[in-house]
Amino acid sequence: MLARLFALRYLFSPKSRSVINIIAGVSVLSFAMPVAAMIVLLAILNGFGSFMRSVSSTFDADLTLTPRKGTLFAAESLDTAAISAIEGVEALSFLLEEQVLLARDGRQATVLLRGIDARYGEVFPTDGMLRSGSWESPDQEPPRLIVGRDLAVRTLGLRDLTAPDAELSLYALRRGSFSSLLPLDGYTVRRFQVGGVFVHDQEREQRYVLCPIDTARELLDRPQAASALSIRLREGADAQRTGRAVQRAAGDRFEVRTREQMNDLFFQMLSYEKWGIFLIMLLVLLLASCSVVGTLVMLMIEKREDAATLRAMGADTRFIRSVFVGEGVLIGCGGAILGGVLGIAFCLLQQRYGLIRIPIETALLQSYPVELRWSDLWLVAALFGGVIYTVSQATVRSVMHNDKM
Repeated sequence: MLARLFALRYLFSPKSRSVINIIAGVSVLSFAMPVAAMIVLLAILNGFGSFMRSVSSTFDADLTLTPRKGTLFAAESLDTAAISAIEGVEALSFLLEEQVLLARDGRQATVLLRGIDARYGEVFPTDGMLRSGSWESPDQEPPRLIVGRDLAVRTLGLRDLTAPDAELSLYALRRGSFSSLLPLDGYTVRRFQVGGVFVHDQEREQRYVLCPIDTARELLDRPQAASALSIRLREGADAQRTGRAVQRAAGDRFEVRTREQMNDLFFQMLSYEKWGIFLIMLLVLLLASCSVVGTLVMLMIEKREDAATLRAMGADTRFIRSVFVGEGVLIGCGGAILGGVLGIAFCLLQQRYGLIRIPIETALLQSYPVELRWSDLWLVAALFGGVIYTVSQATVRSVMHNDKM
């Protein structure tokens, strides 16, 4: 405790003002900037991760059950009653997905046709997703398509759903009947009115087209077929544990994956980026610690006589070392506190006002998302504390050994 009082006196006493105090102030700033930058960058990566989880929930369910072999299975082969009875399962919905070709006025696009059943809205959040049109019931006659805005406007040139020519031709490959001599005879062709346009990220707007599952089965000549069973979990349910229970109920012929596993590559890349930024900031902190080394060396040279006085009063080497190590830790803590305040303040302002805008046009995100997590703040504090303490100890021991203090 006494060593800390001496360290505080050397740093803040009005009678000890010198160029060393100015250098100490610069050292505080040199630590504050990387600490603030680390907090902000980690918060941005957390924000993007949470944003992508919320975005992917629109097309990827909490749990997705698919066949291990092939792409389709008979819907009646699953005991949906047993799966619905599992604790944590809220709702089920069958999907049928297949690549098809859309065409309009000479424009074409290959898309993933997703056939949806009557419980689709119970599993996937669809509120606010449609920019125009409306969700139709699966038994709507004639059935209509729901397409992405980017696909409708940019690719197919469809701008007005009420126009007489607001129709799309859909080409679905007939199973086992394709001939290279007469390729058009290998497709089932139907014309559909567009019933709605949904808004999402550009990739999914270009990729997905939705229609009733019975219509998709008829087009693909796959009665009672499904490609996936989508499962929504109850609030607070554990996805891993519930997934294992669903796997036991479904059997070995099926595979159950969580939303994160469905987008495993993206979240792995996000994790690698986070650790990469963490290591880069560690190197920046090590470079910033050089300023503390210089400050401590000059301070110890200036306070050589004070150290001799303390020895005459009975202080041992360990006590004197603690005084100067405490000085280095104080400089570092000042930088950490300042950097933490700046970083957290910027994140809170970004959350509320969106100060930094994303320089691309998107309907889902206008500014960089940020999400502060206590685990990241503690990690930054632990990293910083380890660096400053280690550097201060090494510097003080070296100077005292070489200068015979």
